Amino acid sequence: MLIHPWDAPGDDTEWQEWLAAHDFGQLAVNGSAGEPPWVQPLHFAYDPARREAVTHLARPHPIWSALLDSPTVLLSVVDDYTFIPGPWQAGEDQPPEHGVPTSFYAAVQLRCTAHVVDDPEAKAALLQRQLAHFQPDGGSAPVVAEAAPYGRQLPGIRGLRLEVLDVRAKFKYGGKRSEAVQHRISARLAERDGPGDAAARRHQQRRLAAAGGSAPTASRSNGTR
Repeated sequence: MLIHPWDAPGDDTEWQEWLAAHDFGQLAVNGSAGEPPWVQPLHFAYDPARREAVTHLARPHPIWSALLDSPTVLLSVVDDYTFIPGPWQAGEDQPPEHGVPTSFYAAVQLRCTAHVVDDPEAKAALLQRQLAHFQPDGGSAPVVAEAAPYGRQLPGIRGLRLEVLDVRAKFKYGGKRSEAVQHRISARLAERDGPGDAAARRHQQRRLAAAGGSAPTASRSNGTR
């Protein structure tokens, strides 16, 4: 993933806070010899203090042999994306039709060492951590090995602890554009109000303010559409 300086996170807090609210991604695993790689969509719980993510998959899943052969994996999360039409991006000295279209998005990639968890007690603890993340208000029985309701189901899954080795994060929201052009794009996003537009606009406003600019408003811009 190419990360230009204007798309890089300001600090670790930026991507960690984003990842805490975006807990569904794709786990990429190298295939065994002669086999293509695996890409598995899944929920996960990331713990910044432990620098690891935890998840689980069904025991019959064919990914396990590949994962054990090559435990270095990539957990990729992409969201808050939207398409930006070319005229919105045109420079202040350009005609609208000379603007180049682009995509806005946030992405975090965690390169990890995968550790398979099969011990019943450790597996129950891993699942309890996931429940605590996804159901903080409770409502479900605790996960205890050899106890109802989950004890009998534990043999059917394998836990996965992803030890984070390094992180690449990107917030691509027009940071290289002039403040005037960013204001224009923000206004167009508010007007269009399509899927992903509000989230993208919030990121653009936040990052522009962090860079010392004034936050864009929802009012109509005087610039090109």
